[in-house]
Amino acid sequence: MSKQIQDAYIVAATRTPVSKRNGMFRNVRPDDMLAHVLRAVVDKVPGLDAGEIGDVIVGCAMPEAEQGMNVARIGLLLAGLPDRVPGITINRFCASGLQAVADAANRIRLGEADVMIAAGTESMSVMPQIMGNKVSLNPAIFAREENIGIAYGMGLTAEKVAAKWQVSREDQDAFALQSHRRACAAIADGLFRAEITPYTVRTHLPGEGATVRVAERLCENDEGPRADTTAEGLAKLRPVFAARGSVTAGNSSQMSDGAGAVLLMSEAALKRYNATPIARFKSFAVAGVPPEIMGIGPVEAIPRALAAAGVKLADIGWTELNEAFAAQALAVMRQLDMDPARVNPLGGAIALGHPLGATGAIRTATLMAAMQRDPGLRYGMISMCIGTGMGAAGVFERV
Repeated sequence: MSKQIQDAYIVAATRTPVSKRNGMFRNVRPDDMLAHVLRAVVDKVPGLDAGEIGDVIVGCAMPEAEQGMNVARIGLLLAGLPDRVPGITINRFCASGLQAVADAANRIRLGEADVMIAAGTESMSVMPQIMGNKVSLNPAIFAREENIGIAYGMGLTAEKVAAKWQVSREDQDAFALQSHRRACAAIADGLFRAEITPYTVRTHLPGEGATVRVAERLCENDEGPRADTTAEGLAKLRPVFAARGSVTAGNSSQMSDGAGAVLLMSEAALKRYNATPIARFKSFAVAGVPPEIMGIGPVEAIPRALAAAGVKLADIGWTELNEAFAAQALAVMRQLDMDPARVNPLGGAIALGHPLGATGAIRTATLMAAMQRDPGLRYGMISMCIGTGMGAAGVFERV
């Protein structure tokens, strides 16, 4: 006899501030960032029996070196969760954090668990510049023309999207400027405070004689947004991926460090812990596109997610669309006729940063905070493009 699908609810979500690569978190380990948000999200539900957590699913786009060896399990143990709680690390590149949320929700919807944690962690500071200790592409990629796009760098795919969908340099720079302005305004208004769990960075420095001095810095705000960003400054930047291109460091997402965590429950667990849900998980979809134009992936994924949720794009009051590049974000928005006012109202990855596998969990925290602030916001969505040619989207309903 088949089981009836039950609802999965998000009851808490939090994140670290996001650091620039080699910025305030340059000496912070990704498993420590993960442990920090795991502790924080559990603490948001007083009386929660952590031993009831069915699994901790953690997204990480480069699960190696300091964030290897199943960082999910290591992070949850460092967080002090009971030994009986399992953990698994998953990888769908930039959608890893959102995939973790969807996988956790589906475990609850199938009746396999009542309490789940989805999370993401990524330190682009601890990883090599090319984001891999040993990158060894399959030679077969170069043997067939249709596979060459697998080897393209993300910046080159953005140039392909800009050319194919005629996204001008001026439009890309204007979009980037808007991202910074929105993010800076949100920080000034304190709109990220509810979703951020501040992180104390401790640095060991030489003291007098043979002593060691410990310096502490409380990190409370995202490091990427720049109030001094101007249209003139962005226009002076040279293309970095193609000699005659339009994609620059200024209209691309920032390499970043950060972590986020989301706590989900079944209706039975809500009653057991007298917990108040923020939102109901409605749907998730992923779709493939040609690797050389990977940035357009959300154009295929978003309609599938909306159809599965039984809603229309016009019903979505808030969309967190990851700004991998201004070129691809604009192309997606134009292809789907998305309302710019409803997309990234507090800025996006160009200003706020993009710690790869953590981004989906981080932006889930942003969306949940928005839903808590605005009772009129019924539906929200998170979407992003994915390396090697994919797109993902998830839909949530405020309750």
